[in-house]
Amino acid sequence: VQLQASGGGLVQAGGSLKLSCTASERTEPPYDIGWFRQAPGKEREIVASIGWNAGATNYADAVAGRFTISRDNAKNTVYLQMNSLKPEDTAVYYCAGRPPLSSSWAYWGQGTQVTVSS
Repeated sequence: VQLQASGGGLVQAGGSLKLSCTASERTEPPYDIGWFRQAPGKEREIVASIGWNAGATNYADAVAGRFTISRDNAKNTVYLQMNSLKPEDTAVYYCAGRPPLSSSWAYWGQGTQVTVSS
């Protein structure tokens, strides 16, 4: 499975962006999908995740209430709606796939740059 992340860009603080993560093929059941980010000089951190049936979502404290993860399994796509962006959200954002009941994020997409100017 290949994952393609897109939707990054440059936005002013307070603005919004919507990232997309599209899988190259459909899996049954669909994988859990996580969004991660890595800022310069910092470790990669998980931002949000969504279960294969969209019933379980989790958010990092830093983005809870501002970011929303969702998925459209018919389109093999997971979205990350990012609102009220802050300069500290600036990072390369990656999506990753995890087979159900697995503890490993086994499939990674290439990153998409998000830059938030103050």
